[in-house]
Amino acid sequence: MNEYDVQEIKTGRFFTEPVYLDEGFVLLAQEMVFSDEIASLLTEWNYQKVLSNGVTREFYENDDANQVVQNDMDKIERARVFIEELEEWTAKFFMKISSNSSAVHFEMVAEKMKQLCDYIKVERRSVLQVPKNDAGADDESFYASHCVWTAIVSIIIGLRLKLPIHRLIELGAAALLHEIGMLKLPPSIYRIKSTLSDKEKGLLFEHPRLGYELLKSYNFPLSVCIPALEHHERENGSGYPRHLSKDKATLYSKIVMVAGSYAAITESRPHRDARSGYEGITDLLRNKSKQYDESVVRALVFSLSIYPIGQYVELSNGRKAQVVDTNPEDPRYPIVQIFKEQTQDGANKIVTTSASGIYIVRPINKDEV
Repeated sequence: MNEYDVQEIKTGRFFTEPVYLDEGFVLLAQEMVFSDEIASLLTEWNYQKVLSNGVTREFYENDDANQVVQNDMDKIERARVFIEELEEWTAKFFMKISSNSSAVHFEMVAEKMKQLCDYIKVERRSVLQVPKNDAGADDESFYASHCVWTAIVSIIIGLRLKLPIHRLIELGAAALLHEIGMLKLPPSIYRIKSTLSDKEKGLLFEHPRLGYELLKSYNFPLSVCIPALEHHERENGSGYPRHLSKDKATLYSKIVMVAGSYAAITESRPHRDARSGYEGITDLLRNKSKQYDESVVRALVFSLSIYPIGQYVELSNGRKAQVVDTNPEDPRYPIVQIFKEQTQDGANKIVTTSASGIYIVRPINKDEV
C-alpha cells in the first residue's frame, strides 16, 4: 500500500481506491471526498500518513458506470422499440374499451404490466433515456403515450417504495388506465384545446367518474378502478371530483397523481412545448406539501434525481454533460457522462458529481450541447 503525507493531499480531491488509517481501519471509501474537515481531524489526531492503493483525482470517476454506458445506445434503441410497441398495444386496447368491446379483460393488461415491470427492473436507465412521443395532444396516439409514460414512472416509484410484484402490476395497470374516462368525452375535449368553455370544463371534470364506472363495468379490480376516480385529487383538497385530502386517497392514486403530473409536464401540449425533466421535478417539489404526497415525491426524486436521467447539463468546469444514472446517496449529485472529455480507451468520461468536486451548474437543452 502507498503512503500519503496528510499535509500534501489537496482537499476536495478523491482517491481511486479506499483510504486507510492503518491496514485494518478504513478512513474513506473511494467515492468520498478528502475534505477540509477530514484533514483537520487527522492533524488533530496526530496522523501524518494515510494508506491507499489508489491515486488522487480532481473528481470521483465511476468506473462501473463507465463500463455500463458503453452499450447504452443499443439498449436505448431496444427500449424505444419496446415502449413504441407498448404504446401501439395501449392505443388498440383503448379503442376496444371505447367501443364497448366484450374482448376486454384485466388479465390482458396485467400481462403487459408484468412485462413492463420486468423490463424496467433490468433497463430502467435505458427506458428513462428514450425520447417521448412528441406528437402533441391533438394526435390520436397522445393519450396512449401519456398513459404508458405514467405507468413507467409509477412503476419506478413503486420499486423505490419496495412494493411487491403483484402490487407493481396493479399499480401499472391503474396508471395505464387512469385517463380512460377521457375517451368517453366529445373529441373537442378529448384532444384538449388550449381554452375550454365553462360547459366543456364541466364535462372535463367528469372524466374521473366516467373512467371509474367504465373500468367497473369490465369488472376490473377495485384497486385499479379507484385511481381513475382519484388521480386529479390533491393533498390540500383542491382537486376533483370529490375534493379528497391527505390520507383519504389510496396509495396507488397518490403515485399516479405524481407520475401523471411529471409525465404531463415533460410532454408537448397544444399550447406549450415539452418542459425538461429538471423542470418537472422542481415543479413537483414546489407543490409537494400542497398538492402531492411528500413520500411519493421523495421516491420520485430519489429514483430520477433532481436532474433526471437523460437531462443535459452544464458542469462547474464549463463542460457539457448528460445525466446517465442516479446517485442513491444524494439526488442533487447524479452520475454524468461528460462530452468531449475521454478516458484512456476513448469513451466519454463518466463521473459522479459532488458538492466539493465537479457539480451541475444548470440544466441545458439539447441544442446547447
